[in-house]
Amino acid sequence: MTDAPMPTPGLCERCRWARLVRTPRSAFWLCLRSREDPRYERYPRLPVTRCEGHDALPPGESVAEGPPPPVEG
Repeated sequence: MTDAPMPTPGLCERCRWARLVRTPRSAFWLCLRSREDPRYERYPRLPVTRCEGHDALPPGESVAEGPPPPVEG
């Protein structure tokens, strides 16, 4: 495996619904809106340049990394 740079995620990089998930062999962006709304792709094609569901993080906050939170219910 090479350490190829990850594509720029676009809007996901500053969205509260996004999670950066890293595995030993790769990294990918997960959209948590996809859990409740099928209009959103679970793993969107990058870079995301337009998204109705984008919810910008407050200044100074960054996207969470790691496994997504469990589905409630």
